[in-house]
Amino acid sequence: MDDIYIDRVLSGDLEAFSYFLKTYKNMAYNIAISIVKDEQYAEEVTQDAFMKAFSGLKSFRRTAKFKSWFYRIVVNESFLRLRTLKKTQNLVSLEEQSDVSFEDEFEEISNQKINKIHTVLSLLAPKEGLVLQLFYLEEASINEITDITGWTKANTKVILHRARKSVREIWKNIENDK
Repeated sequence: MDDIYIDRVLSGDLEAFSYFLKTYKNMAYNIAISIVKDEQYAEEVTQDAFMKAFSGLKSFRRTAKFKSWFYRIVVNESFLRLRTLKKTQNLVSLEEQSDVSFEDEFEEISNQKINKIHTVLSLLAPKEGLVLQLFYLEEASINEITDITGWTKANTKVILHRARKSVREIWKNIENDK
């Protein structure tokens, strides 16, 4: 399906790009937020990634899936933003970060658990948050994750293992702090 819309965009139908916005905006945002840990920056990264994808569509080689190519752009933009933020010392401290509210979607989950989950995700290293997002939410395979991130297969597995371990440790620490 992506190939049809790529061809339409390349032939001058700029409105066809809205298909990509609708299809990939949520996961692009989720990937970005797992890395930059801030809603505003994640939105900016997502917009920048779509702009780069649009302007680079001519150079897209169809040897990979569009999804993998685009998510790689999102990952690269996210880490670029993170480096820029670190350089300018504008990282927002964890206490100042705004809470993401999932209460409307998950009414059956208590607010306390939602806050714990948010805290756990916000405390993960960017690479760990990214690999968990891709593996569990996007249901990407290890091979797809390596395509998206540029990491080796072994490195991807190690980061996934560390992410799972980090989640357990952070969750345990939160439970002990009750």
